[in-house]
Amino acid sequence: MATDDHAIPTFPPGFLWGVSTSAHQIEGAVELREPSVWDAFTAEPGRVKDGSTAAVAVDHYHRYPEDVALLSDLGVDAYRFSISWPRVRSEGGLDFYDRLVDALCAAGVRPVPTLFHWDLPTALQAVPNSGSAAGGGWLERDTAARYAEYVSVVADRLGDRVAKWITINEPAEHTLFGHALGAHAPGKQLMFDALPVAHHLLLAHGLGVQALRAAGATDIGIANSHGPTWPASQEQPDLEAAAFYDLLLNRLFAEPVLLGEYPDGLGDLMPGDVAADLKVISEPLDFYGINYYAPTRVGAPQGTDIEFGGLTIPAELPFSVQEIEGVPVTHFGWPVVPEGLTELLTGFRERYGDRLPPVVITENGCSYEGIDDQDRIAYLDGHVRALHKAVAAGVDVRGYFVWSLLDNFEWAEGYAQRFGLVHVDFEDPVTLTRTPKSSYGWYQELLRAQR
Repeated sequence: MATDDHAIPTFPPGFLWGVSTSAHQIEGAVELREPSVWDAFTAEPGRVKDGSTAAVAVDHYHRYPEDVALLSDLGVDAYRFSISWPRVRSEGGLDFYDRLVDALCAAGVRPVPTLFHWDLPTALQAVPNSGSAAGGGWLERDTAARYAEYVSVVADRLGDRVAKWITINEPAEHTLFGHALGAHAPGKQLMFDALPVAHHLLLAHGLGVQALRAAGATDIGIANSHGPTWPASQEQPDLEAAAFYDLLLNRLFAEPVLLGEYPDGLGDLMPGDVAADLKVISEPLDFYGINYYAPTRVGAPQGTDIEFGGLTIPAELPFSVQEIEGVPVTHFGWPVVPEGLTELLTGFRERYGDRLPPVVITENGCSYEGIDDQDRIAYLDGHVRALHKAVAAGVDVRGYFVWSLLDNFEWAEGYAQRFGLVHVDFEDPVTLTRTPKSSYGWYQELLRAQR
Protein backbone atom coordinates (compact mmCIF):
# COMPACT_ATOMS: atom_id res chain seq x y z
CA MET A 1 0.00 0.00 0.00
CA ALA A 2 2.70 2.50 0.95
CA THR A 3 5.94 3.36 -0.76
CA ASP A 4 8.04 2.44 2.27
CA ASP A 5 7.99 -0.13 5.06
CA HIS A 6 5.38 1.46 7.29
CA ALA A 7 1.68 1.86 6.68
CA ILE A 8 -0.04 5.19 6.36
CA PRO A 9 -1.39 6.23 9.80
CA THR A 10 -5.06 5.76 10.47
CA PHE A 11 -7.34 8.77 10.08
CA PRO A 12 -10.19 9.58 12.50
CA PRO A 13 -13.47 7.62 12.29
CA GLY A 14 -15.86 9.11 9.77
CA PHE A 15 -13.09 10.61 7.65
CA LEU A 16 -14.46 10.97 4.10
CA TRP A 17 -12.43 9.41 1.28
CA GLY A 18 -13.31 10.18 -2.32
CA VAL A 19 -12.35 11.09 -5.88
CA SER A 20 -13.26 14.10 -8.00
CA THR A 21 -14.14 14.93 -11.62
CA SER A 22 -15.84 17.79 -13.47
CA ALA A 23 -18.65 17.77 -16.01
CA HIS A 24 -16.98 19.45 -18.96
CA GLN A 25 -13.87 17.30 -18.61
CA ILE A 26 -15.62 13.93 -18.74
CA GLU A 27 -19.28 14.03 -19.79
CA GLY A 28 -19.18 14.56 -23.54
CA ALA A 29 -22.66 14.43 -25.13
CA VAL A 30 -22.24 18.04 -26.21
CA GLU A 31 -25.25 17.73 -28.52
CA LEU A 32 -27.52 17.17 -25.52
CA ARG A 33 -26.81 20.46 -23.77
CA GLU A 34 -26.46 24.14 -24.44
CA PRO A 35 -22.97 25.32 -25.40
CA SER A 36 -20.62 26.63 -22.74
CA VAL A 37 -17.80 29.16 -22.85
CA TRP A 38 -15.41 26.22 -23.08
CA ASP A 39 -17.06 25.00 -26.28
CA ALA A 40 -16.55 28.45 -27.80
CA PHE A 41 -12.98 28.66 -26.50
CA THR A 42 -11.88 25.27 -27.82
CA ALA A 43 -13.39 26.06 -31.23
CA GLU A 44 -10.84 28.85 -31.64
CA PRO A 45 -7.62 27.62 -33.32
CA GLY A 46 -4.61 27.50 -31.03
CA ARG A 47 -6.50 27.68 -27.76
CA VAL A 48 -5.97 23.99 -26.87
CA LYS A 49 -2.48 22.60 -27.28
CA ASP A 50 -3.48 19.41 -29.08
CA GLY A 51 -6.40 21.01 -30.90
CA SER A 52 -8.92 18.76 -29.16
CA THR A 53 -12.35 19.49 -27.70
CA ALA A 54 -14.51 17.93 -24.99
CA ALA A 55 -17.36 17.09 -27.35
CA VAL A 56 -16.95 13.39 -26.48
CA ALA A 57 -14.35 13.58 -23.69
CA VAL A 58 -14.67 10.34 -21.68
CA ASP A 59 -18.34 9.91 -22.72
CA HIS A 60 -19.31 9.69 -19.05
CA TYR A 61 -22.82 10.84 -19.99
CA HIS A 62 -23.50 7.50 -21.68
CA ARG A 63 -21.07 5.36 -19.67
CA TYR A 64 -21.77 6.51 -16.13
CA PRO A 65 -22.92 3.00 -15.01
CA GLU A 66 -19.44 1.68 -15.84
CA ASP A 67 -17.83 4.60 -14.01
CA VAL A 68 -20.05 4.15 -10.96
CA ALA A 69 -18.99 0.49 -10.91
CA LEU A 70 -15.36 1.67 -10.88
CA LEU A 71 -16.16 3.90 -7.91
CA SER A 72 -17.86 1.07 -6.08
CA ASP A 73 -14.97 -1.32 -6.71
CA LEU A 74 -12.49 1.34 -5.63
CA GLY A 75 -14.29 1.59 -2.31
CA VAL A 76 -14.57 5.36 -1.94
CA ASP A 77 -17.07 6.89 0.44
CA ALA A 78 -17.93 9.77 -1.87
CA TYR A 79 -17.75 11.00 -5.44
CA ARG A 80 -17.28 14.70 -6.14
CA PHE A 81 -18.57 15.56 -9.61
CA SER A 82 -19.83 18.79 -11.10
CA ILE A 83 -23.20 19.62 -12.56
CA SER A 84 -23.17 21.26 -15.96
CA TRP A 85 -25.16 24.49 -15.88
CA PRO A 86 -25.54 24.36 -19.71
CA ARG A 87 -26.96 20.84 -19.42
CA VAL A 88 -29.43 21.83 -16.71
CA ARG A 89 -30.64 24.66 -18.98
CA SER A 90 -31.38 22.07 -21.69
CA GLU A 91 -34.57 20.04 -21.92
CA GLY A 92 -34.25 16.91 -19.81
CA GLY A 93 -30.75 17.87 -18.67
CA LEU A 94 -31.43 17.30 -15.00
CA ASP A 95 -32.65 13.79 -15.78
CA PHE A 96 -29.03 12.72 -16.30
CA TYR A 97 -28.07 13.87 -12.80
CA ASP A 98 -31.14 12.13 -11.39
CA ARG A 99 -29.88 8.89 -12.91
CA LEU A 100 -26.31 9.47 -11.78
CA VAL A 101 -27.29 10.30 -8.20
CA ASP A 102 -29.60 7.28 -8.04
CA ALA A 103 -26.79 5.03 -9.30
CA LEU A 104 -24.33 6.42 -6.76
CA CYS A 105 -26.77 5.98 -3.89
CA ALA A 106 -27.50 2.41 -5.00
CA ALA A 107 -23.75 1.72 -5.00
CA GLY A 108 -23.29 3.16 -1.53
CA VAL A 109 -21.25 6.13 -2.78
CA ARG A 110 -22.18 9.56 -1.44
CA PRO A 111 -22.84 12.12 -4.21
CA VAL A 112 -21.04 15.45 -3.68
CA PRO A 113 -22.01 17.82 -6.51
CA THR A 114 -20.09 20.98 -7.38
CA LEU A 115 -22.50 23.51 -8.87
CA PHE A 116 -20.05 25.50 -10.99
CA HIS A 117 -16.78 24.20 -12.42
CA TRP A 118 -15.99 26.84 -15.07
CA ASP A 119 -18.53 25.85 -17.78
CA LEU A 120 -20.67 28.98 -17.94
CA PRO A 121 -23.49 28.83 -20.50
CA THR A 122 -22.47 30.77 -23.59
CA ALA A 123 -25.80 32.60 -23.52
CA LEU A 124 -24.77 34.28 -20.26
CA GLN A 125 -21.32 35.18 -21.56
CA ALA A 126 -22.39 36.60 -24.90
CA VAL A 127 -24.84 39.33 -23.94
CA PRO A 128 -23.78 41.99 -21.43
CA ASN A 129 -26.64 43.07 -19.21
CA SER A 130 -25.19 46.38 -18.06
CA GLY A 131 -23.20 47.53 -21.07
CA SER A 132 -19.77 46.30 -19.98
CA ALA A 133 -17.29 46.93 -22.78
CA ALA A 134 -15.45 43.70 -21.91
CA GLY A 135 -18.51 41.50 -22.34
CA GLY A 136 -20.91 39.66 -20.10
CA GLY A 137 -20.53 36.52 -18.03
CA TRP A 138 -18.89 36.91 -14.64
CA LEU A 139 -18.08 40.55 -15.35
CA GLU A 140 -21.80 41.13 -14.79
CA ARG A 141 -23.42 41.12 -11.38
CA ASP A 142 -26.56 39.62 -12.90
CA THR A 143 -24.72 36.36 -13.58
CA ALA A 144 -24.48 35.76 -9.83
CA ALA A 145 -28.25 36.15 -9.55
CA ARG A 146 -28.81 33.76 -12.46
CA TYR A 147 -26.48 31.28 -10.76
CA ALA A 148 -28.57 31.38 -7.57
CA GLU A 149 -31.72 30.62 -9.59
CA TYR A 150 -29.98 27.65 -11.21
CA VAL A 151 -28.80 26.37 -7.80
CA SER A 152 -32.37 26.46 -6.52
CA VAL A 153 -33.56 24.36 -9.46
CA VAL A 154 -30.86 21.74 -8.91
CA ALA A 155 -31.30 21.61 -5.12
CA ASP A 156 -35.07 21.20 -5.43
CA ARG A 157 -34.55 18.25 -7.77
CA LEU A 158 -31.67 16.44 -6.08
CA GLY A 159 -31.78 17.60 -2.47
CA ASP A 160 -33.71 14.56 -1.28
CA ARG A 161 -30.65 12.40 -2.05
CA VAL A 162 -27.73 14.84 -1.92
CA ALA A 163 -26.55 16.01 1.49
CA LYS A 164 -23.14 17.53 0.76
CA TRP A 165 -22.81 20.42 -1.72
CA ILE A 166 -19.97 22.53 -3.17
CA THR A 167 -20.91 25.91 -4.63
CA ILE A 168 -17.98 27.08 -6.81
CA ASN A 169 -14.75 25.42 -7.90
CA GLU A 170 -11.54 27.47 -7.90
CA PRO A 171 -12.76 31.03 -8.44
CA ALA A 172 -9.11 32.14 -8.29
CA GLU A 173 -8.12 30.10 -11.35
CA HIS A 174 -11.27 31.02 -13.24
CA THR A 175 -10.55 34.70 -12.59
CA LEU A 176 -6.81 34.55 -13.32
CA PHE A 177 -6.59 32.07 -16.18
CA GLY A 178 -9.94 32.80 -17.82
CA HIS A 179 -10.26 36.55 -17.42
CA ALA A 180 -6.87 38.08 -16.56
CA LEU A 181 -4.40 36.03 -18.65
CA GLY A 182 -6.70 34.55 -21.30
CA ALA A 183 -5.27 31.03 -21.07
CA HIS A 184 -8.66 29.48 -20.24
CA ALA A 185 -12.23 30.19 -21.33
CA PRO A 186 -13.62 32.72 -21.92
CA GLY A 187 -10.15 33.87 -23.01
CA LYS A 188 -10.20 37.44 -21.66
CA GLN A 189 -6.89 39.26 -21.11
CA LEU A 190 -8.05 41.94 -18.71
CA MET A 191 -5.22 41.72 -16.19
CA PHE A 192 -6.31 43.62 -13.05
CA ASP A 193 -9.55 44.71 -14.72
CA ALA A 194 -10.65 41.12 -14.08
CA LEU A 195 -11.17 41.86 -10.36
CA PRO A 196 -14.97 42.25 -10.77
CA VAL A 197 -15.01 38.59 -11.88
CA ALA A 198 -13.56 37.56 -8.52
CA HIS A 199 -16.20 39.58 -6.67
CA HIS A 200 -19.10 38.24 -8.71
CA LEU A 201 -17.92 34.64 -8.34
CA LEU A 202 -17.68 35.10 -4.57
CA LEU A 203 -21.10 36.77 -4.53
CA ALA A 204 -22.50 33.84 -6.51
CA HIS A 205 -21.04 31.52 -3.90
CA GLY A 206 -22.85 33.38 -1.11
CA LEU A 207 -26.12 33.51 -3.02
CA GLY A 208 -25.70 29.82 -3.77
CA VAL A 209 -25.30 29.06 -0.06
CA GLN A 210 -28.52 30.97 0.63
CA ALA A 211 -30.36 29.05 -2.10
CA LEU A 212 -29.11 25.72 -0.76
CA ARG A 213 -30.10 26.62 2.80
CA ALA A 214 -33.58 27.56 1.56
CA ALA A 215 -33.80 24.09 0.02
CA GLY A 216 -32.87 22.49 3.36
CA ALA A 217 -29.17 21.76 2.80
CA THR A 218 -27.06 21.49 5.95
CA ASP A 219 -23.62 20.52 4.58
CA ILE A 220 -22.26 23.21 2.26
CA GLY A 221 -18.78 24.36 1.27
CA ILE A 222 -16.69 25.95 -1.45
CA ALA A 223 -13.65 24.49 -3.27
CA ASN A 224 -10.89 27.12 -3.22
CA SER A 225 -7.42 26.42 -4.54
CA HIS A 226 -4.61 27.30 -2.15
CA GLY A 227 -0.92 26.70 -1.69
CA PRO A 228 1.96 28.16 0.30
CA THR A 229 3.78 31.07 -1.30
CA TRP A 230 7.55 30.86 -0.88
CA PRO A 231 9.64 33.98 -1.51
CA ALA A 232 12.56 33.44 -3.89
CA SER A 233 14.86 35.06 -1.31
CA GLN A 234 14.75 37.15 1.84
CA GLU A 235 15.50 40.29 -0.16
CA GLN A 236 12.79 42.93 0.19
CA PRO A 237 11.67 42.94 -3.49
CA ASP A 238 11.16 39.16 -3.41
CA LEU A 239 9.34 39.31 -0.07
CA GLU A 240 7.01 42.02 -1.34
CA ALA A 241 6.31 40.14 -4.58
CA ALA A 242 5.54 36.93 -2.68
CA ALA A 243 3.21 38.77 -0.31
CA PHE A 244 1.34 40.26 -3.25
CA TYR A 245 1.01 36.87 -4.95
CA ASP A 246 -0.30 35.36 -1.71
CA LEU A 247 -2.77 38.23 -1.47
CA LEU A 248 -4.12 37.59 -4.98
CA LEU A 249 -4.21 33.79 -5.04
CA ASN A 250 -4.93 32.91 -1.42
CA ARG A 251 -6.21 35.74 0.74
CA LEU A 252 -8.42 37.42 -1.88
CA PHE A 253 -10.56 34.31 -2.15
CA ALA A 254 -10.38 33.02 1.43
CA GLU A 255 -10.92 36.11 3.56
CA PRO A 256 -14.20 37.38 2.09
CA VAL A 257 -15.63 33.90 2.71
CA LEU A 258 -14.06 33.27 6.12
CA LEU A 259 -13.76 36.77 7.59
CA GLY A 260 -16.35 38.78 5.68
CA GLU A 261 -13.79 41.30 4.45
CA TYR A 262 -11.38 41.85 1.61
CA PRO A 263 -7.69 42.03 2.55
CA ASP A 264 -5.51 45.11 2.24
CA GLY A 265 -8.05 47.49 0.73
CA LEU A 266 -8.98 45.28 -2.24
CA GLY A 267 -12.64 45.86 -1.44
CA ASP A 268 -12.23 49.44 -2.69
CA LEU A 269 -11.56 48.02 -6.16
CA MET A 270 -14.70 45.88 -6.28
CA PRO A 271 -18.02 46.85 -7.89
CA GLY A 272 -21.36 47.44 -6.21
CA ASP A 273 -22.29 47.71 -2.54
CA VAL A 274 -19.30 45.75 -1.33
CA ALA A 275 -20.18 45.91 2.38
CA ALA A 276 -23.63 44.44 1.73
CA ASP A 277 -22.23 41.83 -0.65
CA LEU A 278 -19.66 40.70 1.90
CA LYS A 279 -22.46 39.79 4.30
CA VAL A 280 -23.75 37.42 1.62
CA ILE A 281 -20.31 36.14 0.62
CA SER A 282 -19.52 35.24 4.24
CA GLU A 283 -22.62 33.13 4.83
CA PRO A 284 -21.55 30.46 7.37
CA LEU A 285 -20.18 27.25 5.86
CA ASP A 286 -20.18 23.68 7.13
CA PHE A 287 -16.80 22.91 5.59
CA TYR A 288 -14.08 24.71 3.67
CA GLY A 289 -12.82 22.85 0.61
CA ILE A 290 -9.17 23.22 -0.39
CA ASN A 291 -7.68 22.09 -3.71
CA TYR A 292 -3.95 21.61 -3.17
CA TYR A 293 -1.29 20.76 -5.75
CA ALA A 294 1.96 22.55 -4.87
CA PRO A 295 3.54 25.60 -3.29
CA THR A 296 4.65 28.49 -5.50
CA ARG A 297 8.08 30.16 -5.40
CA VAL A 298 7.65 33.84 -6.14
CA GLY A 299 10.12 36.65 -6.70
CA ALA A 300 10.30 40.19 -7.98
CA PRO A 301 9.36 40.73 -11.65
CA GLN A 302 12.14 39.85 -14.08
CA GLY A 303 11.16 42.11 -16.96
CA THR A 304 10.26 39.33 -19.40
CA ASP A 305 7.39 36.89 -19.90
CA ILE A 306 7.93 33.59 -18.05
CA GLU A 307 6.66 30.18 -19.15
CA PHE A 308 5.67 28.19 -16.09
CA GLY A 309 3.39 25.19 -15.57
CA GLY A 310 1.80 25.52 -18.98
CA LEU A 311 1.12 29.26 -18.55
CA THR A 312 2.72 32.46 -19.69
CA ILE A 313 3.27 34.86 -16.78
CA PRO A 314 3.34 38.34 -18.37
CA ALA A 315 6.27 40.64 -17.62
CA GLU A 316 3.96 43.44 -16.50
CA LEU A 317 2.74 41.52 -13.44
CA PRO A 318 4.40 42.68 -10.20
CA PHE A 319 5.85 39.24 -9.48
CA SER A 320 7.55 36.31 -11.21
CA VAL A 321 6.92 32.61 -10.63
CA GLN A 322 10.14 30.63 -10.32
CA GLU A 323 11.20 27.00 -10.25
CA ILE A 324 11.45 25.22 -6.89
CA GLU A 325 14.82 23.54 -7.14
CA GLY A 326 15.72 20.12 -5.76
CA VAL A 327 12.28 18.51 -5.89
CA PRO A 328 10.71 16.08 -8.39
CA VAL A 329 8.22 17.39 -10.91
CA THR A 330 5.13 15.83 -12.46
CA HIS A 331 4.61 15.24 -16.18
CA PHE A 332 2.96 18.69 -16.14
CA GLY A 333 6.13 20.18 -14.67
CA TRP A 334 4.53 20.95 -11.32
CA PRO A 335 6.78 20.53 -8.24
CA VAL A 336 6.05 17.64 -5.90
CA VAL A 337 6.13 19.03 -2.36
CA PRO A 338 3.90 17.03 0.02
CA GLU A 339 5.08 18.98 3.07
CA GLY A 340 3.53 22.06 1.48
CA LEU A 341 0.11 20.61 2.31
CA THR A 342 0.98 20.35 6.00
CA GLU A 343 2.36 23.90 5.90
CA LEU A 344 -0.75 25.22 4.17
CA LEU A 345 -3.22 23.63 6.58
CA THR A 346 -1.41 24.54 9.78
CA GLY A 347 -0.89 28.04 8.38
CA PHE A 348 -4.61 28.43 7.65
CA ARG A 349 -5.46 27.33 11.18
CA GLU A 350 -3.02 29.86 12.61
CA ARG A 351 -4.21 32.66 10.31
CA TYR A 352 -7.96 32.16 10.65
CA GLY A 353 -8.43 30.38 13.97
CA ASP A 354 -12.03 29.55 14.82
CA ARG A 355 -13.25 31.31 11.67
CA LEU A 356 -11.97 28.32 9.67
CA PRO A 357 -14.64 25.60 9.39
CA PRO A 358 -13.70 21.93 9.18
CA VAL A 359 -11.53 21.41 6.09
CA VAL A 360 -11.99 18.94 3.25
CA ILE A 361 -9.23 18.45 0.67
CA THR A 362 -11.48 18.59 -2.38
CA GLU A 363 -8.68 18.00 -4.92
CA ASN A 364 -5.16 16.61 -4.80
CA GLY A 365 -3.47 14.76 -7.63
CA CYS A 366 -0.88 14.75 -10.38
CA SER A 367 -0.29 14.09 -14.06
CA TYR A 368 1.87 11.12 -15.04
CA GLU A 369 1.99 8.80 -18.04
CA GLY A 370 1.51 5.04 -17.98
CA ILE A 371 -0.71 2.45 -16.35
CA ASP A 372 1.94 1.23 -13.90
CA ASP A 373 2.08 4.75 -12.44
CA GLN A 374 4.46 4.37 -9.52
CA ASP A 375 5.22 8.10 -9.54
CA ARG A 376 1.54 8.85 -8.88
CA ILE A 377 1.54 6.35 -6.02
CA ALA A 378 4.55 8.06 -4.49
CA TYR A 379 2.88 11.45 -4.91
CA LEU A 380 -0.40 10.39 -3.29
CA ASP A 381 1.35 8.45 -0.55
CA GLY A 382 3.41 11.49 0.38
CA HIS A 383 0.43 13.82 0.39
CA VAL A 384 -1.76 11.53 2.46
CA ARG A 385 1.04 11.32 5.03
CA ALA A 386 1.41 15.12 4.96
CA LEU A 387 -2.32 15.44 5.49
CA HIS A 388 -2.15 13.15 8.50
CA LYS A 389 0.59 15.34 9.99
CA ALA A 390 -1.77 18.30 9.76
CA VAL A 391 -4.52 16.29 11.47
CA ALA A 392 -2.08 15.24 14.19
CA ALA A 393 -1.14 18.92 14.63
CA GLY A 394 -4.75 19.73 15.41
CA VAL A 395 -6.17 20.87 12.08
CA ASP A 396 -9.79 19.72 11.74
CA VAL A 397 -9.67 17.91 8.39
CA ARG A 398 -12.72 15.81 7.55
CA GLY A 399 -12.02 14.39 4.08
CA TYR A 400 -9.68 13.88 1.11
CA PHE A 401 -10.58 13.63 -2.59
CA VAL A 402 -8.09 12.49 -5.25
CA TRP A 403 -8.11 14.30 -8.57
CA SER A 404 -9.14 12.43 -10.61
CA LEU A 405 -11.05 9.21 -11.12
CA LEU A 406 -10.47 9.21 -14.90
CA ASP A 407 -8.04 10.58 -17.42
CA ASN A 408 -9.93 13.47 -18.97
CA PHE A 409 -9.95 16.64 -21.06
CA GLU A 410 -7.42 18.75 -19.17
CA TRP A 411 -8.63 22.17 -20.29
CA ALA A 412 -6.09 24.05 -22.47
CA GLU A 413 -3.77 21.00 -22.36
CA GLY A 414 -6.35 18.83 -24.11
CA TYR A 415 -5.70 15.11 -23.57
CA ALA A 416 -1.93 15.40 -23.09
CA GLN A 417 -2.03 15.43 -19.27
CA ARG A 418 -3.31 12.34 -17.48
CA PHE A 419 -4.52 12.80 -13.90
CA GLY A 420 -6.69 9.68 -13.63
CA LEU A 421 -6.53 6.68 -11.36
CA VAL A 422 -8.15 5.00 -14.37
CA HIS A 423 -6.52 5.10 -17.82
CA VAL A 424 -8.78 6.00 -20.74
CA ASP A 425 -7.84 4.91 -24.27
CA PHE A 426 -8.38 8.10 -26.23
CA GLU A 427 -6.84 6.45 -29.30
CA ASP A 428 -10.09 4.50 -29.69
CA PRO A 429 -12.92 7.06 -29.35
CA VAL A 430 -15.52 4.36 -29.86
CA THR A 431 -14.62 2.17 -26.92
CA LEU A 432 -12.71 4.66 -24.71
CA THR A 433 -11.59 1.61 -22.75
CA ARG A 434 -11.11 2.17 -19.01
CA THR A 435 -8.15 0.41 -17.38
CA PRO A 436 -7.48 0.85 -13.65
CA LYS A 437 -3.88 1.93 -13.07
CA SER A 438 -1.57 0.76 -10.31
CA SER A 439 -2.54 3.88 -8.35
CA TYR A 440 -6.18 2.73 -8.41
CA GLY A 441 -5.11 -0.48 -6.68
CA TRP A 442 -2.97 1.49 -4.22
CA TYR A 443 -5.88 3.74 -3.26
CA GLN A 444 -8.18 0.74 -3.03
CA GLU A 445 -5.80 -0.89 -0.52
CA LEU A 446 -5.43 2.35 1.45
CA LEU A 447 -9.21 2.60 1.84
CA ARG A 448 -9.49 -1.00 2.98
CA ALA A 449 -6.73 -0.45 5.55
CA GLN A 450 -8.39 2.71 6.89
CA ARG A 451 -11.53 0.73 7.62
